[in-house]
Amino acid sequence: MLSRVHSHRSRRRFLKGAIAGASGFALSSCGWTLAKVQTEEVAQNRSNELHIYTWSNYIDQELVNSFREKTGINVIFDIFDSNETMLATFQAGKGGIYSIIYPSDYKVSQMIQLGLLSELDHSRLDGLTNLLPRFQHSVHDVGNRYSVPVSWGTTGLVYNSEKIQEPPTDWDYLWQNKEKLTRRITLMNDVREVMGATLRSLGFSYNSTNADEIKKAFERLQELKGAIATFTTDAWRDQIIAGDLLISMCYSADAVSVINQNKKLKYVIPKSGTSIWSDTMVIPKTAPNRDAAYAWMSFMLQSDVAAKVTERLFFATPNLAAFRRLPQSLRSNVSLFPPDAQISRSESIAPVAKSTLELYDQYWTRLTSS
Repeated sequence: MLSRVHSHRSRRRFLKGAIAGASGFALSSCGWTLAKVQTEEVAQNRSNELHIYTWSNYIDQELVNSFREKTGINVIFDIFDSNETMLATFQAGKGGIYSIIYPSDYKVSQMIQLGLLSELDHSRLDGLTNLLPRFQHSVHDVGNRYSVPVSWGTTGLVYNSEKIQEPPTDWDYLWQNKEKLTRRITLMNDVREVMGATLRSLGFSYNSTNADEIKKAFERLQELKGAIATFTTDAWRDQIIAGDLLISMCYSADAVSVINQNKKLKYVIPKSGTSIWSDTMVIPKTAPNRDAAYAWMSFMLQSDVAAKVTERLFFATPNLAAFRRLPQSLRSNVSLFPPDAQISRSESIAPVAKSTLELYDQYWTRLTSS
């Protein structure tokens, strides 16, 4: 089915409204053509459609129209709200229509191990060298053998600066102020993010594999649970814009989006450190239209395209050439592009052993179901 759009764009939100239309912005200046990704093969493919499975704000009508104008390929995309939902779709054998999916970096590692992803033919990708060096050497997929990063950001706290007089600076703020924040806090519906942030608040690694440390994080979360309104990665936005919530754990891209709608909202990256995430484009082994998939990847790697998407949808691009095209107001936005000092105190969510992941999940089930 066609995906949908809504004015409240966010990284983790289901869309509302319809994708339609056929015209878009001109990209002639970027010099990219479909010929560079084997035009004839795309034309010979029976299907002139590209099905994509993605997070909510990575594709909008303007992008769809522009790609169609450039290639003649129609994009149809569906939305998932978590990596777990996306992976379950493929493990249940229901992902066969998709030729591009957008997993987060740490999920790429798992999908490689499960044998779900195709190794990329770099000769068919135009623009890989535009990526920042650290996104060409990810621990999750060294050398981008299976994935191409499309966005990155941090996890932190967005809060109402009018109602919270003393701004939070670290994760500890939630526990120190839980009484006055009771039922006006939300945490993400993401086990690795929430457990990771709590581990960090205790002085441990976001990626701890120590059973005692993980237990301590669970116990600390139990102390806070009575103050938490809900665990959600999406539903907090309208509530915090309206003033019903005081503080929410969120992704930086979502924070920038809601701040644009309510200037009383502020975003903070916890000083003790947080997660540095990236989302990627991959081609599953079951992809029915690989030619169109390579065309989409190369299109998204063009600096003109990546810069315009960042300007419209407010997520940080890993594309250095695109970053240089952004207006100064975005390049200097520390919520989108934090300084190196903050990045150095943070960690990417790393793959862990199956037994450790099961331990995380056991505690998470106890925390969210009790």
